[in-house]
This record gives sequence, C-alpha cells and structure tokens, in this order.
Amino acid sequence: MSDEKADAKEEEKEETTEKREEPKESVEAEKRREEEEIVEERIYTVPLGRVWIGPRQKRAPRAIRLLRSFILRHMKIDEDSLKISNEVNEHLWRRGIQKPPRKIRVRAIKDSEGIVTVRLAEGE
Repeated sequence: MSDEKADAKEEEKEETTEKREEPKESVEAEKRREEEEIVEERIYTVPLGRVWIGPRQKRAPRAIRLLRSFILRHMKIDEDSLKISNEVNEHLWRRGIQKPPRKIRVRAIKDSEGIVTVRLAEGE
C-alpha cells in the first residue's frame, strides 16, 4: 500500500513540474515575438506636475489622461493605437487617487502594426 502512495505522489510531482514549465516557455516565446515586432522604442520622462493643479479626488485619473496625451503627441499616433500597460496604471495609482507621482519614466514601444504600448522604464 505504501508503494502505491509513493508512486501516486511521484506522479503528482511530475505533473506539477510539467505545469510550471509551460508558462515559462510561453513567456519566453512572447518576449521573442515582441522583440521581433519592435519598430521604434523611446524612453520618456513624463512630467505630471500639472495634475496637482485641481481637485484632489481627480488627480490620478487626470494623470492617466495627461500621460495618454503626452504619448499621443510625442509618438505621433491616434488614440486607437495606444495601450497603457497595467504596471504603469498601478504605478500611477499606487499612492491613491490624491497623490499620484510628480513624474514618471516610461518606455513607449511601437510595433509593426503601429500600436504603441507604454510600459514602465526598467529600474522603476
């Protein structure tokens, strides 16, 4: 009976190790795919000081709008081709709605289809 339990535990361990390997492969493949598609990549320090002029309860949403308009203006694209990553959004909202950062350093990546993705610059 103990041999059967040991065999069952070994099989479960093998299954869990196989499941862990799959996401790593998909992440690596996705990174390679993104690297191939990059047409243009720029790093910007976006000043968000203007956000603080106005009501406290509207600062973080205004910071998102200001970031969006900054990237649209500097990358020369239309609104439909812009994507702001979740990590940038979380960074802006980290201290709440009333106290967004005064500036943020971002990486704007334009792919072959003309879609610009905004991510945090490394080291943030």
